[in-house]
Amino acid sequence: MRSSHSPDQITVCFDDDHAVADAGLILAATLAEGLMLGELVNEHVDLGGAPGAANAGDKAMTLVHSALAGGEWIDDADRLRAGSTGQVLGHRVAAPSTLGTFLRSFTWARPASSTRSPARPWPAPGRLAPARDPGR
Repeated sequence: MRSSHSPDQITVCFDDDHAVADAGLILAATLAEGLMLGELVNEHVDLGGAPGAANAGDKAMTLVHSALAGGEWIDDADRLRAGSTGQVLGHRVAAPSTLGTFLRSFTWARPASSTRSPARPWPAPGRLAPARDPGR
């Protein structure tokens, strides 16, 4: 489901004294929405009935945006819940405890099933430039 707010048409203002200005997230949110990354995660990541399997796209995007904002720990994602950040990012920002449950849902048996994609919207890693001989 696409967001009802398009991040590239949002005017940013701080409505919370404790809001943190994470410059650059609006660009990342616009790119993520344009590539439909949340929808791709929802479509291609199947965690079955594992706890935390619901809304995988929102949780994955919360983790991505938290990392882009400098988050190093799951608890750092909580800063994305300040003010109206969720509206700017274009997805529901998941709570840190929910993110932990989501990440624990992945097992060693599941990585292959979560990376299957019939058509990638971008080249596979290593395919962006011709291979170079390391001896040169």
